[in-house]
Amino acid sequence: MAFTDLVKFNKHKTTFIFIGGKGGVGKTTVSAATALWCARMDKKTLVISTDPAHSLGDSFERKIRHTPTPIVHNLEAIEIDPDKAMDEYKDKIQIQQQYNDALNMFSEQMDMMSSSPGIDEIASFDKFMQYMNTDDYDVIIFDTAPTGHTLRLLSFPEMMDSWVGRLIKARKKLGAAANKLKNIIPFMGSDDENEQSMAELEDMKKEIIEARDVLTDPSRTTFKTVLIPEEMSIIESSRAMDALDKSNIKADGVIVNKIQPDNNHCDFCKARRQIQEKRLDTIRAEFEGQIIAEIPLQAHEVRGIDQLYEICDILYGSDPSNGPIAL
Repeated sequence: MAFTDLVKFNKHKTTFIFIGGKGGVGKTTVSAATALWCARMDKKTLVISTDPAHSLGDSFERKIRHTPTPIVHNLEAIEIDPDKAMDEYKDKIQIQQQYNDALNMFSEQMDMMSSSPGIDEIASFDKFMQYMNTDDYDVIIFDTAPTGHTLRLLSFPEMMDSWVGRLIKARKKLGAAANKLKNIIPFMGSDDENEQSMAELEDMKKEIIEARDVLTDPSRTTFKTVLIPEEMSIIESSRAMDALDKSNIKADGVIVNKIQPDNNHCDFCKARRQIQEKRLDTIRAEFEGQIIAEIPLQAHEVRGIDQLYEICDILYGSDPSNGPIAL
């Protein structure tokens, strides 16, 4: 099976591809190259950076905004801006604050407030969910933050489902008390406002469940790991694979980046290659059953469309006719 076989497009439904791994292994380069290949396959493609330390724009050598930015034919890109996501999320923030303030009056609910996710995280996740719950694109590629942040992002549907569910349950319990207290507590609001807030919480919960269902559907969502032939990168990637498996998220491909080319005329290069050969053997054993692609160490920093196409050709081949057929 070739690496191209891991990218399966769905008719009328978006395919989601997450590219993850340890910091500094080349996730953004692989994400950008994968996005270019999908666009070259005549698929309407969006690549999104969820890493606060964005480098997607640097890779494409383009200014990428918080909204879809055209890159080439069939390809747009987004770098999620947490501050702008917060502004867009302000109405929902008010809902959260309203209930946090109300729940603060009831000691038995304090554990809910302490486990509440951060507003900045929820705002970014809300932006993430907007694209998980749409079929406007044939494929969406997520260029993720380093492993720990990515695993937290992917665990958010469960966390948010639980948290919003508890808010809804608490709101129902508060019903009678809220009616008695609303005359002396400003944030309690009118009956119409409370009903609207409740409806918005219910809508939020529905969106979260839909996003979770998409994330755990292997025909829609897959995760591809980028690593380098070094021990710490292998260990972290293996742990990430285990965590994804526990979350029922399909991990189906491994990209080994920065492989030292053979060079018998350079003692240092030869020694590095020998060490990496041992690590490559470990990778093949550790990720047995996974499709493994290899990218040699480049003589230059990979930046700009032309150089990204070179990586695209290494991973997926240069002939679009060899690509997968839509399901």
